[in-house]
Amino acid sequence: MITRIFRVLVEPGLQNAFEEKFQIISVPFVKRHQGLISVSIGKPLQNLNEYVMISVWENHEVLKQFAGENWEQSVIPEGMEQFVSECWVHHYENFN
Repeated sequence: MITRIFRVLVEPGLQNAFEEKFQIISVPFVKRHQGLISVSIGKPLQNLNEYVMISVWENHEVLKQFAGENWEQSVIPEGMEQFVSECWVHHYENFN
């Protein structure tokens, strides 16, 4: 299994709109891909502009089917790019 952690800084003042769209655009966008085991999103406790999406995938191949050949890069669904100030993606192979 592969855990993909997507972190995003949202433009100041757009947090409420982002939170709504994150749930109705981004989560369904990820959930429609085969090989996804789970997805969860988190909002900030301290840095008021940073959010996270954690997804778990069956294996590297299904992750590549979702994210493409440049799977190490962020995937921003259409309609979400307006909120993104900066973003990062990290991958971890589960070993338990």
